Amino acid sequence: MEPGNNTRVSEFLLLRFSEDPELQPFIFELFLSMYLVTVLGNPLIILATISDSHLHTPMYFFLSNLSFVDICFTSTTIPKMLVNIQTQSKAITYIGCITQMCFFLIFGELDNFLLAVMAYDSLMVLRLSFCTNFKIPHFFCELNQVVQLACSHTFLNDVVVYFTVLLLASIALAGVLFSYSKIVSSICAISSAQGRYKAFSTCASHLSVVSLFYCTGLRVYLSSAVTPNSHFTATASVMYTVVTPMLNPFIYSLRNKDIKNSLKSNFGGNL
Repeated sequence: MEPGNNTRVSEFLLLRFSEDPELQPFIFELFLSMYLVTVLGNPLIILATISDSHLHTPMYFFLSNLSFVDICFTSTTIPKMLVNIQTQSKAITYIGCITQMCFFLIFGELDNFLLAVMAYDSLMVLRLSFCTNFKIPHFFCELNQVVQLACSHTFLNDVVVYFTVLLLASIALAGVLFSYSKIVSSICAISSAQGRYKAFSTCASHLSVVSLFYCTGLRVYLSSAVTPNSHFTATASVMYTVVTPMLNPFIYSLRNKDIKNSLKSNFGGNL
């Protein structure tokens, strides 16, 4: 950004998706419903895994941890947004913004089954100085949106963001692609056509959620500095911060025979 008068930052303003008062109830109900599905659906996976000894395997251990991280991941952003809508406020304190970014990046990387290396770059935001524009065109303090408000040089921050995103994404994607290549090979070896169809159906649903998470996340962090579009960035961020954690209970539990059987035994066959 261009140089300007440095100002001590006390708070930022989260502009969310729209300032239209008539849309606020709809946005509140939409995000509240998605958040409730996430925080009520994912614990079912954890409960099923803990209560059923047959599910005490590495796969379900990681699945239950994924469910826990998804709850935390979504909880770093949505509650603050809902509170702001209800109180008709757009403010978030400077400390609150930094804290939100740190936990968002930590849980985001844990959601990616990797160490939270990106949390280091949110600490680098502390070295930035801000001028008079404290308005964030987003519904939470996303790292790249806050960096773009700085009036000091952000070259080092941009380099660290791009390097970290590309490094972690390439490692994670390589692991995902390798795993799915082995899965496809195993599915092709199934003699039954019905068995192959069922396996491909399950695999496709898993892959669709993984693709949604990576494609929208990478697009947000790799393209926003080159072609800034606050509306698109906010919409894409919803996809990987809210929608994918919400879909996980449906993808990994309701389509999973072992999880369904465990839930039925715990809840008296009402599911």
